[in-house]
Amino acid sequence: MNEIYEKLTKCLAVVRAKTSLHPKVAIVLGSGLGGYADEIDIETTVSYSEIDGFPQSTVPGHSGRLVFGYVKGVPVVIMQGRVHYYEGYDVNNVVLPIRLMGLLGAESLLLTNAVGAINKTFSAGDFMLIRDQIMYNVPSPLIGENIEGLGTRFPDMSEIYNKTLCEKIRSSADILGIRLHEGVYVQVSGPNFETPAEISAFRALGADVVGMSTACEAIAANHMGMKVCGISCVSNLAAGISPTPLTHDEVQEMADKAAPQFKKLVTESIVRIDG
Repeated sequence: MNEIYEKLTKCLAVVRAKTSLHPKVAIVLGSGLGGYADEIDIETTVSYSEIDGFPQSTVPGHSGRLVFGYVKGVPVVIMQGRVHYYEGYDVNNVVLPIRLMGLLGAESLLLTNAVGAINKTFSAGDFMLIRDQIMYNVPSPLIGENIEGLGTRFPDMSEIYNKTLCEKIRSSADILGIRLHEGVYVQVSGPNFETPAEISAFRALGADVVGMSTACEAIAANHMGMKVCGISCVSNLAAGISPTPLTHDEVQEMADKAAPQFKKLVTESIVRIDG
């Protein structure tokens, strides 16, 4: 058996021993957004430390547990705190939680993150629907022996972000009266913030926002047939645009301020994704 798949099946067995819930929607909560998981109808929680071989989240604002429960009757599994490539994990470990949530039964994946704005029309506190992505200086999670039990060797990526799910997020924002930009997300390795020259290069490539997660997760989910969508919370202006040096505290502070609107948008989106 493939080593990565063997680890996945062991993690699956541990989680299944703790809950029989079969989620329809999987959600990943980004920096400063983890509080959403505490407000759903929780059935059970499983700390990452309880799952042998599961990567541990080390970043402030990332709690490090799987939360199983219901959002207005929709069964969900929430990753309350993700792991990042810059924490020193192999990219296959970074996406292990995504694959695990897919094996638990989740058909759709909602990715969230806090980002820096490259597009000069965006402001801190805005939301952006991820329409497409660029992955820079981060290896594909599909490198190496293909796991046939998950997906094909050469998966198509022309529609990583499912158009139907994206439309449901748009309609959710419209109903709630929440301003929602659309654009392209670029993932960099981090943990350092980008230079002004890099931001200029990413703008030339067509990126609207930049972050240190998400794109590799979306690739892994798409590979195994999950429908993917994503919402970015603009926490700051990117380097060369922002008049002040960037800090992680700023990211968390702005995400906290945007949390009430974010929670409404995520809840409405989950209900519509299920419908």
